[in-house]
Amino acid sequence: MDADALYDLLEREVIPQFHDRDAQGIPTAWVARMRESMARLTPHFSSNRTVREYVEQHYLRAASAYRERSADKGALGVQIVHWKRALEREWPALRFSAAKAGSEDGHHLLEVKVTLGELDPGAVRIEFYAAGAGSAEASRFEATHLPQSGDASHGYVYSARVPATRPASDYTARVIPHRSGVAVPLEATRILWQR
Repeated sequence: MDADALYDLLEREVIPQFHDRDAQGIPTAWVARMRESMARLTPHFSSNRTVREYVEQHYLRAASAYRERSADKGALGVQIVHWKRALEREWPALRFSAAKAGSEDGHHLLEVKVTLGELDPGAVRIEFYAAGAGSAEASRFEATHLPQSGDASHGYVYSARVPATRPASDYTARVIPHRSGVAVPLEATRILWQR
């Protein structure tokens, strides 16, 4: 549909304007169209806008993160390095076990038990993720750690309440690294899927 609309616009309006020239051979209607396009589009598709967005969305954040990590002789940076080392060391011990789902009041109640080994539960985030399918977009919901669910095997129960707009079977639990001030997955690429 988009291609048809574009070709129709080119064939019926733009190309005829390009070939319709005044006595001096200038396609005045086409030039007016190009000037209008440039006036509207340049602010959105210019290097000034691109650089401004990179500075605001990426470079300033990176500079701020660097300042935070290097303060106090790099204390935060050292903590992040220790966190990453603990992730690498303990990641192979992570396991999913019991999972269950129920529904009530237009929501699914999803629950999963995760064995974290010696890893601190605060070092990871448990999410329920559903891939995009048909008209449904991908969605993810952070699970919360149920109080007093830790056991001798370092197993913890996490749950989430998600809208029942799609089947509960669409959702898969996953473990991803988590730490304030760390860009995941850029700086910590690990991910463990339930299935």
